Amino acid sequence: MKTKNLMLLLLVSLFLLAGCAQVNPPQGCTQEARVCPDGSAVGRVGPNCTFAPCPNCTCPNGYIQEADVCNPTCYYSTPRCLMPSILCNRTQGNASVEGSSSVIDANNRFALELYSQYKSPDGNIFFSPYSISTALAMTYEGARGATADEMQSVLHFPTDNNTRRSGFAEIYSEINKKNKSYNLSTANALWAQKDFQFLGEYFSIVKTYYGGNVTNLDFAGDTENSRLTINKWVEDQTNDKIKNLIPQGVLTPLTRLVITNAVYFKARWRIPFLNKTHDEDFRISPSNTVKVKMMSLYGDGVQTSSGDYVPLRFNYTETEDAQIIELPYDGNETSMLILLPKGDDLTTLEQLLTAGKLNEWRAMLKETKLDGVYLPKFKFETKYFLPETLKRMGMKTAFDPNEADFSGMDGTKNLYISQVIHQAFIDVNETGTEAAAATAVVMTLGMAPGEPIIFRADHPFIFILQQKTTGNILFLGRISNPNES
Repeated sequence: MKTKNLMLLLLVSLFLLAGCAQVNPPQGCTQEARVCPDGSAVGRVGPNCTFAPCPNCTCPNGYIQEADVCNPTCYYSTPRCLMPSILCNRTQGNASVEGSSSVIDANNRFALELYSQYKSPDGNIFFSPYSISTALAMTYEGARGATADEMQSVLHFPTDNNTRRSGFAEIYSEINKKNKSYNLSTANALWAQKDFQFLGEYFSIVKTYYGGNVTNLDFAGDTENSRLTINKWVEDQTNDKIKNLIPQGVLTPLTRLVITNAVYFKARWRIPFLNKTHDEDFRISPSNTVKVKMMSLYGDGVQTSSGDYVPLRFNYTETEDAQIIELPYDGNETSMLILLPKGDDLTTLEQLLTAGKLNEWRAMLKETKLDGVYLPKFKFETKYFLPETLKRMGMKTAFDPNEADFSGMDGTKNLYISQVIHQAFIDVNETGTEAAAATAVVMTLGMAPGEPIIFRADHPFIFILQQKTTGNILFLGRISNPNES
């Protein structure tokens, strides 16, 4: 089942991350001993009285020894070593920066390839590639063999575990950082059948690098209340913008795990559309025009959200086929990038749109004085059921109950993906933008110079909500008719 309007992908699971508290050195070390795996014992040493490393203690890849941690409460213990939690991932320096860049590149490639799957039918499109990618990344952590290979090929995840995991952790931290002038958050959660035996290592990886806590539910004995519990969590994480993500009938007594991500965004324009909004024509096609509420900015000076008056200047560029403008939000860390074809031929622009071309266009943007900016108000929701789309893109085995291999979750090959649902919401008005999205993955037991520069979005266009510094695509959409809801 698929809705015509694809614009409301669920913005999932923004976590507010706290930094590591520093441990005050105790006055004296207690006389305790830790027994090492080789039978020897070590005591507490140094100014912080941490246990000395065990002899020949070689930590697994991704782990660090206790003596190196900033705060033991920020880490999860293994017999000899400690794994950094998501709350402390910033202590890993260049590794997380390199990882986040690789994950952002993967997310943006997947975003535009998924968009191409939806561009043929007429209608609005909107989804959160970040939400879908994150939910499937948590699923990928349990995939093995051909199942994992196909998922990696479609989603473009870094194959190196440290790079991928530290990258997602860094993005999670950046999205959920405190003291922002806008609201952006994401959250992850796992919902597991209460008496089913999952591997502790899988849950530990998801908690450590994705911030996803596990809640036990009874899908087998109380399927409906389990569904309502998950949907209520999604509503809470998206400010009630994503409702009934999982419809009745999707979960069954054979459901063993549901993996969810939610993302929420609300921000004021840095330069709000304070000029009067008028009814104006919007060309859906050369032969079809509708009346829309057109917002406008014009004049020698405009007022910012903080009350200052500034010239009407935006990051802007033109190509042979399109006008491209970047409209910043308060704080100048997020923005809306709008790709407007110069004629009515949105199809040609869509065919040009790749991750590489988008980066090229971003590099061309420069601050430019404009004579007018006109953008329609719009508000709508979308909902996608993704299995058939993901299969067409090459991710087939994960949905096959006879071939799927998610043995990294439970040690068997009995689990497969029965459904992937994505829902999204967007509201663009004179003061700013509100957007939300959520994703659920259901695991089932199976079996020209000198001329005035006017940017008038009075015909179909593509828009992107992004983090400015990194270019990470949080939401991606198309407006074919602003009146569709």
